[in-house]
Amino acid sequence: MSDVFELHRGRLPLLVSLPHDGTALPDDIAARLTATARGVPDTDWFVSRLYDFALAMGASVLVPRYSRYVVDLNRPPDDVSLYPGQNTTGLCPATGFDGEPIYLPGQAPSPDEVQARVQRYWRPYHEALAGELERLRAAHGRALLWEGHSIRSLVPFLFEGRLPDLNLGTAAGASCTAATQARLEAVLAGQGDYTWVSNGRFKGGHITRHYGQPARGVEAIQLEIAQCCYMDEAAARYEPALASRLQPLLGDLLRSALA
Repeated sequence: MSDVFELHRGRLPLLVSLPHDGTALPDDIAARLTATARGVPDTDWFVSRLYDFALAMGASVLVPRYSRYVVDLNRPPDDVSLYPGQNTTGLCPATGFDGEPIYLPGQAPSPDEVQARVQRYWRPYHEALAGELERLRAAHGRALLWEGHSIRSLVPFLFEGRLPDLNLGTAAGASCTAATQARLEAVLAGQGDYTWVSNGRFKGGHITRHYGQPARGVEAIQLEIAQCCYMDEAAARYEPALASRLQPLLGDLLRSALA
């Protein structure tokens, strides 16, 4: 049992990782944040609820407790930019998706504190992730890692215009086999309800790029979903009717990736 994450072990060679689902803030960190940041607005809201069907499918599901404002589990521990030359946020972000400071003046974490957070929050999640992938690979001869993410459809600080509804990322084809990517793209191309792109603005974060090693039998895929597809973005409210329309397609994508 961990206070950093919750891991549900399944029977399929599938691990659904939801690294930005957490919302908790330690008291000492929350006290240093701006009033806006204490509401953790850059959360991948409700993705664990959106993917709750994966548990019934038999997938393993890994969910963190703490917010990305504590430490971003989808960034490398050395904080090298995943998108050089573009606006982004870091390992222990000091700026939100709106470009505004997260911390009160003079309260951002020092390099030593960043490393302490890596040890306390980042490493346990990644140890659990790596361990579960190895368990699945040992049991099935392969493992599929599905990175479930979501983001507001309009974030001018990070990208121009409206984000496509569904943003598939495979590290430009490096994190899974060409056949797997082709199956996923065929599913997306075969539906007309949602706009989509493959390896556009979101090509996959650190987790997809680091753990996707198809030559070793471990594939990794990231799906970034525009939050308007399943929630009221302005009210930060889950919309069951929208979600239930989207979930069958997500299930088709997971089954296609496993085929």
